[in-house]
Amino acid sequence: MQAENAQYHTIQPRMKNPATVIPEANSAIQDLIKATYKGGVPPKTLELVHLRASQINGCSFCVTSSAHSGKQKDESDERLFAVAAWRDAPYFTDAERAALALTEAVTRLADRSDPVTDAVWDEAAKYYNEREMAGLILWIATSNLFNHLNVPTRQPAGVQSW
Repeated sequence: MQAENAQYHTIQPRMKNPATVIPEANSAIQDLIKATYKGGVPPKTLELVHLRASQINGCSFCVTSSAHSGKQKDESDERLFAVAAWRDAPYFTDAERAALALTEAVTRLADRSDPVTDAVWDEAAKYYNEREMAGLILWIATSNLFNHLNVPTRQPAGVQSW
């Protein structure tokens, strides 16, 4: 049995974050982030989207950084804690729920033959115009990019890797 005071398992990265190894990639990603935020989706919604995609993908680095970023944007603990159970939690607007449903569908593309159903798409499109939908999809894809860089290289939570 492990010592009772050993609270955390230390993850050792396999390598530096790939976007820091290739700085041109990092600058391109930062430009993509800036452009995505110009899509008009509220920053708090984008933070919830990033947190949910990161939870699905098991990216501890992004889950932790997203929670901290959400707090900096005055996001409530209740909402941050409830993102994984957003369907049953009373803390989210209909527009946020639509964004979270779209996030789950886009993040889980391989899970079914028609992952982004018309129902999911149409619900999101009720709340977001074309520019906002573009920003939302770009942000979901960017969140998945972060996850797909951090998870295989084992970037640990709580450590700055960008």
